[in-house]
Amino acid sequence: MKRSRIQARLTLRDCAGKLGVDPSNWSKLERNISPAPKDASIIDKWADFLGVPSADRQHLLDAASLSRKEIPMDVATDERAIAALPVFFRAVRGKELEGERLDAFIQDLKEAYSPTTDL
Repeated sequence: MKRSRIQARLTLRDCAGKLGVDPSNWSKLERNISPAPKDASIIDKWADFLGVPSADRQHLLDAASLSRKEIPMDVATDERAIAALPVFFRAVRGKELEGERLDAFIQDLKEAYSPTTDL
């Protein structure tokens, strides 16, 4: 949000005022001190105001979810993604995947998130 606000040539106070947000709270959002609102329509309203391109909106919604320490809803409802999370968690915690387990994990991700060729 901060990058978009600066690109729109708005001061923090001007931006917050035009969006009806307390400047202190807006600053905390930009600095990742406070979580983003849960209501996606508020984030969309802010994105519209700041001129965030539609191609970047999903990234913004993902960042909002992560600021609340939540998994984005489209991922949380994807059974394959949820099934892959324990392996991801182990890798993040330093128990790296190797060999066949790494190959299987990569293959599962490719299958889950590659366009299908079946018509």
